[in-house]
Amino acid sequence: MKNDKKTLVLTTLVCLLPFVAGALVYHRLPETVATHFGLDGTANGWSSRAFAVFGLPAIMLGMNFLLYFALNADPKRQNMSPALKTIAYWSVPFISLLCSGITLSMALGYPVKIQVILPILMGVLFILIGNYLPKTKQSYTMGIRVPWTLASEENWNRTHRLAGFLWVLGGLVFILTGIFGWPPAAYLVPLLVITLVPIVYSYILYRRGI
Repeated sequence: MKNDKKTLVLTTLVCLLPFVAGALVYHRLPETVATHFGLDGTANGWSSRAFAVFGLPAIMLGMNFLLYFALNADPKRQNMSPALKTIAYWSVPFISLLCSGITLSMALGYPVKIQVILPILMGVLFILIGNYLPKTKQSYTMGIRVPWTLASEENWNRTHRLAGFLWVLGGLVFILTGIFGWPPAAYLVPLLVITLVPIVYSYILYRRGI
């Protein structure tokens, strides 16, 4: 628990960095800033300069606290994979830095190849998670949390072995999508597979009495 609190302090400090970066370049930003982008990297959503600099990082900071308390309120938190827990703790600060970096860079006129960077980074994250999914035990906040996996340890273990393989495979597809510029369907298909297939597989096991 003491280590978790230290991690919370560190992740909070990292989440505060976008506030500092945004304040330093605030006077150079346009009144309206692009804050949402399509899969092809084209801006399709805009916000005020103040919201882009302070609002978005504030939301991410709140999510960082929410995630911390959710993980530590889990009655089965002792079952969580330490590696996956670390990845979860640092995911929000990482996303905060990434989103703020892209938003500020684009607003300042520096081109960012979002359609290349995001799928590659997401692919790496999927591969990391996929490697540890088979090692995580039953909990209410981490893993494939459906009634059938939570009711049976064997169902949980089998489902997460399959999910781990699929997440690694999906991560590789994402990386290749970013490198070769494949169409948006290349994102959607692996997302659907890694999300739905483990759930369906878990239900099939449940119907078989597992």
